[in-house]
Order: sequence, then structure tokens, then C-alpha cells
Amino acid sequence: MPHWIWQHPDWPRFGWQAETLAPLLRQAAIAQGRLLGRTRTGDAALQAEFSLDALLQNIVNSSAIEGERLNVESVRSSLARRLGLDAGNTQPEARSEGLALILCDTTTNLDAPLSEARLLQWHSWLFAGDDGFLGQKIRIGDWRGNEPMQVVSGRIDRPTVHFEAPPRDGLEVRIAEFVAWFNASRSDAGLDPLLRAAIAHFWFVTLHPFDDGNGRITRALTDLALAQGEQQSIRFYAMSVAILADRKGYYQHLENSQKFPLTVEPAQAIDLTPWLHWFLSTLQRAIVDAEAQIDRVLGKSQFWLQHRQHGLGPEQLKVLNRLLDGDQAERGGFAQGISAAQYQTVAKVSKATATRHLADLVAKGCLVKLPGGGRNTRYQIHWPANGTPLSPEHP
Repeated sequence: MPHWIWQHPDWPRFGWQAETLAPLLRQAAIAQGRLLGRTRTGDAALQAEFSLDALLQNIVNSSAIEGERLNVESVRSSLARRLGLDAGNTQPEARSEGLALILCDTTTNLDAPLSEARLLQWHSWLFAGDDGFLGQKIRIGDWRGNEPMQVVSGRIDRPTVHFEAPPRDGLEVRIAEFVAWFNASRSDAGLDPLLRAAIAHFWFVTLHPFDDGNGRITRALTDLALAQGEQQSIRFYAMSVAILADRKGYYQHLENSQKFPLTVEPAQAIDLTPWLHWFLSTLQRAIVDAEAQIDRVLGKSQFWLQHRQHGLGPEQLKVLNRLLDGDQAERGGFAQGISAAQYQTVAKVSKATATRHLADLVAKGCLVKLPGGGRNTRYQIHWPANGTPLSPEHP
């Protein structure tokens, strides 16, 4: 009995339960439109910053999914230069340059057809500057060797095989088949672009054509498919962030879908519904998270536009920026407002100065006092009438 999905006699003829996926497709499309509407409320400089942040998060988190930590400042510098933004003084590393080249190619060269040569170029860029990556001898810019390609865990003497890729023999034919489908399916009016991206992700990662880097190349390919579906090169969300947040679910859904379904007769099409459902749900989360971040940035920009003439002191500016960062714990935000004692700690001022600064910020309309009194009194940002960050569910 076959064990892996690529051994199915009708591979790669995929099917799915349209009625199950229809609500998710509608929700994702609405979220995409809402996100684009949000970004158009900002100026060109803000849009460029949104795009830079999304691209950076995509690169950093795609590598983090594989357990690799990147030099974030180096990657940001490489991306900023390609977007025509201030790259700072950081000297980019060869690896950062290669990663930036991949993502810029996948999100800007939308009309260039996919080809075997393009995939191999991405792989060369992925390992730019690496001589013996992680001490391993891998083929860079070439398909994998003849050794069995398995995803394993556990003890060396008793490994658990989670997945085994198709054999090396015939791999070029399988890749050519995928490339032909990818190019032709873009104009398939009967295939939703989001389903196309999800299928491309599953199909390519199942082929596992490289010695290493298969996941990262697959996610870059997914970015290309999503950008083509949206018919725009500027990216405002990072799906890799949402994948990393559910890394266990990502691998579990791939593993479950890559096994030959024992309950299905070989004559039946491969039902990808569970994988497609997970992909669409994760995509929607990525878009909603990006929308919330953009709302925060736009709200912060409008806030400073309103209060730029108020002659605030450096300590006040520091505290306001912390409050404007909302509930982002990793950046020291204060989701429930700030008390006088907390102001004293953050601004490094005396208790009397903290009280005086807070009263001044309330008088100037920067802060509003929350209900309650005494030592527990808290203050939060007084947002401009049209600058309050909206919740992701807000229309």
C-alpha cells in the first residue's frame, strides 16, 4: 500500500470541498480589501515603511520557522536600499543581500514566468556567502542528490519519519510539471488565487527538491503567488509571521496531508481541504495582524501631527511614544495606560515632576485621565477624532 501522497496514482490531481472553503475565501478577500484601504490613507513615505516592515518580518520569520536567527539590521539595510529608503549605516551581509534579492524578485517581478532557472537562482541567493552552511555539504543552486530525502525526528537509532519526498530519479520531470502548472494556473478563471497559492505551497514543499532551504523557497514561492493574485507588488502583510505563530500546526497539517489517505480509494482525487482550510485561516490572521499594526502607525502619525507645536519635553516624548506603542509587550507598551509611578520609572524623574508632567499632558490634550483616583489613577492617549487605531474587526 502506498504511504506518501505523491504515490497516489492521480498525483497531483487535487480536489477540495468548495462549500467548506467558501466562507474563508470571502473573509480573506474582505480582509485584503480592508487592508489595502487602510494603507491608502497614509502618505507615500508611510506606505514605503509599511512595505519595508512587512518584507522584513517575512524574511526574519521565514528563517525563524527553520530555527535560524538572522541579523535583523543587516536584512533591513538590504531591503531599504532596494526600496529607495534610508538604509542607515549598517553594512549588509552577503546573506542578507541574498535574502533581500529573493523577496524583491518574488514581490516585484510578477509577470516574469516561473522557471527551473529562477528557482535555482533563488536557492543560490538563499545561501549567498555560505561555504558549507551549518557545517553541511549541500548543493547550492542545484537540485538535491540521490540520497533519500526524509524529514525525521527522534533518536538516531530509532528515528520517526514524518515525510519522505519523491525519489531523485524523475525529479526534473516533476519540477517541470509544477512549473508549467504554476504559470498556466495564473490565468485559470476557475481557480481562486488564494487557493492557487495554497496549492503551490503544498505541491512544491512535497517535492522537496533541494538538499536544504525547501521551506524558505516554498514560502518565497507562496509570496509570489499571493502577489500575483493581488496584482500588486507592494506587500503589506507577512504570512510567515502567522505561520511561525502556529509553527506546530503548520508542520502537523503538512504531515497529515502528505500521507496517503488510507480511507480514500486510489481512484478518488486527493482531498486537500484540511490543508487549504489551515492556509486560508492563517492568511487571514496575517492580514488582520498587519491591519492592526498599520492602524497603530497611522494613529501615531496623526497624533504627532496634532501635537507637534506643544513644546513637549524629552521625558514626555519618551513616555508618549511608549504609550503610542499600545500593548506590544516586547516594546514596553502600556495597554492599560500609565500611572504616575510608572511615568516616574520610565522618564527617570521625581514623583513631583511625574505628577506635573502628567497634568501638563492632560491640559494639552495629549493624555486623558481614566476613571479612578489616588495612586491607581491611570492615563492613556487622547487620540485625535480621526486617529484612533481601529480594531481589526472594524469596517
